[in-house]
Order: sequence, then structure tokens, then C-alpha cells
Amino acid sequence: MIAYPKNNEWLDWRWQFRNRVKGYHGLKGLIQIPREKEEAFKKLVSRYHFAATPYYLSLIDWDAPMDPIRSQCIPSLEEIEVNEAGSTEDPFLEEPFSPTPCLIHRYKDRALIISTGRCAVYCRHCNRKRNWGKTDVPTAVKREYREKAIKYISEHSEIREVILSGGDPLFMGDHLLEELLRSLREIAHVEVIRIGTRAPVTLPMRIDDSLSEMLSRFRPIWINTHFNHPREITNEAILAVERLITKGIPVSNQAVLLKGVNDDIEILETLFKKLQTIGVRPYYLFHCDPVKGTDHFRTPLSKGIEIMENLWGKIGGLCIPHYVVDLPDAGGKALLMPNYLIALDGGEAIFRTQNGKIIKYPYIEN
Repeated sequence: MIAYPKNNEWLDWRWQFRNRVKGYHGLKGLIQIPREKEEAFKKLVSRYHFAATPYYLSLIDWDAPMDPIRSQCIPSLEEIEVNEAGSTEDPFLEEPFSPTPCLIHRYKDRALIISTGRCAVYCRHCNRKRNWGKTDVPTAVKREYREKAIKYISEHSEIREVILSGGDPLFMGDHLLEELLRSLREIAHVEVIRIGTRAPVTLPMRIDDSLSEMLSRFRPIWINTHFNHPREITNEAILAVERLITKGIPVSNQAVLLKGVNDDIEILETLFKKLQTIGVRPYYLFHCDPVKGTDHFRTPLSKGIEIMENLWGKIGGLCIPHYVVDLPDAGGKALLMPNYLIALDGGEAIFRTQNGKIIKYPYIEN
């Protein structure tokens, strides 16, 4: 394990990014790799790269092999050894729905821009891990691609919302990000800009006063972040969220249901309560996608439904996200809910309550 002094440098996001622990040799400095598994780990890290900030690594309990923070950022051989039927590198057909480089247009009124390939941490459950390490993935960092994406959006008036994704848009550089946001704001029919970022979780120092001030100039902007476990909600993360909220930028959370990380009622209850307390709306709980390299994180659908049913009986509605499956083959999102309606019978609806009680409710057919 690597020890870092928590001084002024520690709070400098640029220092954190420069000093990320990376690659196979960086991994060997963190965990013990048996000699007989060295080649397998080299193959793993070559295929699915490794990088993590000192900050995020500092959240790990290194005495717990199944620590939930560790599981999200430290490579595991399960990534190349566990292969479930139906998993593919691009189950959502993003590439076929890319009419111009770095832009994905799957839904009529929304378009997504791949802003950059850079992230503070390579999350092991990433649904775009097929792109890790590739040098030919088109992103908005390249002016030619950026301008083509803006032109496409400007010519398609049905697009009212643009999502900046990646990689992590907050690591494409302030100047480029500001230029991209300004170009989008000049398109009259683009009403909303959404930014998907895990910076508040993996490198909250990135959300400094300068960045939050710049983002506020292009409102309405919505930040969707990605807390998966209560231990990720640190003082630094809370400060990052506060900086955004005080500038009028709402923050929502898109968690992923991950086996061994948060597939537990108490963990998710605590997570969603804490998020609400710090002003972050629990927006989505995604079922883990059928993406190659992430199968070891997948849970049965029944597990997620069971968790949601228990949550509905314990916490308020503002605390509860939508549990959704992002369907393959461009099927879109499917909302999963416990089924409380048992039958419609002769002018009565038969319901089952959360505690199992059967109740009849009058309804009108016409």
C-alpha cells in the first residue's frame, strides 16, 4: 500500500490526477500478486487498464479483501474469467447509433457526446470499458469531431437535451469544456445540458470554485453523478456537491446495483438517505449491464426487485430511485417495480400492500 501525506497538495486535483496509481506496476505496489498469477494480471491490466487517484484509494479498507471501494477500482481476474451468456462489449449498440464521430443519437429528443476518454479512476463496472486504452476512439477533444457533433445537433431540431459523457467530461480541460458548452448554448432548440461525471466520488477536489462558476454560466445544467456506496460520501464529496448546488446546478445520482458492493437493503437505504441529506436526488438504480468484463458484478433481477420492495416500505419516496434495466439492442430503459396490483375483478382492484395485506380498491372501467 502507498502512503500519501495529506497536505495542501492532497487537496489539489491536478496533483491527484498526476499522481494516480496506474498500470501493472502501480497495481503491484497496492496488492500482493502471487507469482503464478502475474501473467494473468498483466493480461488483465493490458486489456482493461488500471488507474486510481490517491484520494479514492485512501477510502479503501485494505484489511478487507471484499471492500466495496476496492472492488470498484482494483482489477480482479474475474473480469476476464467470468463470462455470462449474452454479455457483449457494446450491448446497447452505441456505435451503430453514431451518425458522426463522438456523438450517439439513440433517442429522438436526446443526443450524447463522448467528450473525452479520460477518467480519474477506471471503474471496474464501466459499461464502456471496451474503449479503455484505445487510441482511435473519437471524442470531442478533437476539434474536427467536436464541430461535426455540434453541426449535427444544430441540424436536428428534435434534439432538446444533450448529455456530455465519456470518459468523464470534467477531465477534458476547462477551456475545451467551456467551448463545448458555449457551442451547445448557441443552439436554440437545445434546452437542457446534462453532464455525467464521477468526479464528486473519485476526485471531488475537481469541483472547485472556478469550475462550478464556469458551469453555472451555461444553466440549465444538470449533473448526474455516481455514488454506489455510503462510504463514498466523504466531507470532500459533500463540499463538491455543495459547490454545485449553491451555483444553481442540481445534482442527481445514478447508482449501479453491484454484487458484493451494494446489493444489500441496509447499504442502499443508508446510501439513498445520505444522498438526500446532502441535496443529491437518488435518480436511478441501474441493474448492472451485460457488458464483457463486468459479469462478476451482476445480480439476479429478483434481487433488485426485492431490495426495492423493502425500500418502499421503509423510506420516503424522494429517497427512492427508479430501478431500471438498460435493455440491449437499443431497447431503452425498462422500469422495474414490485407488483402490488394482483387483479382487476368486477369493479374492484385487488392490491397487496408492502406488509402482505390484501386490500380492495374501487375503480371505474370507463
